[in-house]
Amino acid sequence: MNQQKALLEDSKNYLWLPFTQMTDYERDPLIIESGEGIKLKDIDGKEYLDGYSSLWLNVHGHRKKEIDDAIKKQLDAISHSTLLGAANVPAIQLAKKLEQITPKNLKRTFYSDSGAESVEIAIKMAYQYWQNKGFKKKTKFVTLSNGYHGDTVGAISVGAVDLYHRVYGSLMFESIKAPFPLVYRSGKKNPDAIRDHALAELREIFQSRHEEIAGITMESIIQGAGGMNIMPKGYLKGVELLCKEYDILLIIDEVATGFGRTGKMFAVEHEDVQPDLMTIAKGITGGYLPVAATMTTEEIYDAFHGEYEEMKTFFHGHSYTGNQLGCAAALANLEIYEKENLIEQVQKKIAIVKEGLDELKDLEYVGDIRQLGLMCGIELVRDNITNEPFPWKERVGYRSTLKMRELGMLTRPLGDIIVFMPPLASTEEELKQMISIMKQAIEETCKEMAGVGN
Repeated sequence: MNQQKALLEDSKNYLWLPFTQMTDYERDPLIIESGEGIKLKDIDGKEYLDGYSSLWLNVHGHRKKEIDDAIKKQLDAISHSTLLGAANVPAIQLAKKLEQITPKNLKRTFYSDSGAESVEIAIKMAYQYWQNKGFKKKTKFVTLSNGYHGDTVGAISVGAVDLYHRVYGSLMFESIKAPFPLVYRSGKKNPDAIRDHALAELREIFQSRHEEIAGITMESIIQGAGGMNIMPKGYLKGVELLCKEYDILLIIDEVATGFGRTGKMFAVEHEDVQPDLMTIAKGITGGYLPVAATMTTEEIYDAFHGEYEEMKTFFHGHSYTGNQLGCAAALANLEIYEKENLIEQVQKKIAIVKEGLDELKDLEYVGDIRQLGLMCGIELVRDNITNEPFPWKERVGYRSTLKMRELGMLTRPLGDIIVFMPPLASTEEELKQMISIMKQAIEETCKEMAGVGN
């Protein structure tokens, strides 16, 4: 047995892949061996365009020299020491840098290893903040319908994607669900009316229950794993104002939206929103190493500050919190943003992607295209006049991404919504090539599944 076949067999026999039905993997296995720029290469030498930024986190492409060199340099000094009770150099430098680039009211950085953990921390911080302040009744959290914040127990408790969360219902604490202002499938109502109705319902919740609500958790402007749904303009700002009015902490999840994905460094900048807590991960290291952070205000930090016997300490932490290699990679990543004026470059690429996606709107089986910056969702339907979906068991989205893989591009669907989230470093030619692949794959797959193919 050659090495490739041995690896394939071992992957089937010993690995358990996340968010993957292993039966699917066993039918269509894929093993990535290397990467260069925005391309990935499998063990057979076939190359693929990275159409989902290796799950929404790669920024500059693979093997970016400046980040490679920063990690190697840090490795020569030290690869890890604990942050429990002792700081380290790159963790300090990164925290200072994050304070400079995040909303002006955020000052303190608490590190973790993943987006879900950063949300878990934010929930615990918000809860304990009110306890430390003497507001013992404020223990509940509000979340938006179809919101997604990760897979730890606290994160799923403030999530609302039934497919992912329902099996764990008895493990989860109860949160208060508020409606997301979903424009698509709303009967073509005015987006402003949809926004105002959702804000009115949220106001009712806050008005009647604000004494028991600690905070509200929400993604910033666009929902990710819940379907790439974009908030109507002014909704996020409206939530911020309601939180101030009713003394409720605003917890913003920028895990997927941060670091330029939406055309701003952070999506809250689209509406000049200043959260009380903000979670960041994914693009923070350019897609290199698992670093996440929960940013918060000095006011919240001060509620935990005191003598040990006051029992205000935040008893939370992870073994690799503030890891030096990860923080060094993050610092190098952020230097590239400045050196290459990356956010400015992204504006031009957003226009290129919009123009390309506009051509897909005329496809018979495309119901809706949602784009915020370089975060895009293409919703496939059986009938784009009535918006009738394909039967979920037919898995048209999944089959379309398999066709894309065959054509030389990788991405993952959210049900029948195709995710397109290319690395920010993608060239105009690469962006057009990926859109062309998506168009071909969608046309061929949907026609076949609708029973009108050859």
